Amino acid sequence: MIDTFKQALPATIATDRLLLTTPVLAHVPEMAVLANNQRIYQVLSRLPHPYDESHGRFFVETIARGPEEFAWSILREGAYIGTIGLHLLPDRLPELGYWLGEPFWGQGYATEAALAVVAAAKATGLVPALRSRALLDNAGSRRVLAKAGFVQTGEGLDPDGTLKGERMALVELEFAS
Repeated sequence: MIDTFKQALPATIATDRLLLTTPVLAHVPEMAVLANNQRIYQVLSRLPHPYDESHGRFFVETIARGPEEFAWSILREGAYIGTIGLHLLPDRLPELGYWLGEPFWGQGYATEAALAVVAAAKATGLVPALRSRALLDNAGSRRVLAKAGFVQTGEGLDPDGTLKGERMALVELEFAS
């Protein structure tokens, strides 16, 4: 099921202002600059800190389109500004995750990218819903998820990663059949 879903997702998605595309090594230098930010690290459970180009290369070469991930680089006017993707685990709904470089916060890019990925996932017809999560005190991310159609279904503790034990808002977006 996961492999079929991954094969149905588009490698590239164009929106009004953004291009979501396969992460490549050319994105790594800017990825490392933007991701090496304590404010980003504090809200993501799977991003190391400090973040350098070796982390970016590992992400591009191993994780981005690996067995449990389908990620896109977010480009604005050809420049890398962040990453969005779906974390894919057996017997679980795909989980939307994303991050943007701090200079690009508050401009609607995360919402635009999230809406595009939600539409692409829905268009496959292969999953009934998506899930996501955000720290309870991360109002910006919670707003992005709400604008993308996600509804809070509960709260919980992050089970692993750098945010293990932190209180999270659990959200889900069901696709109408």
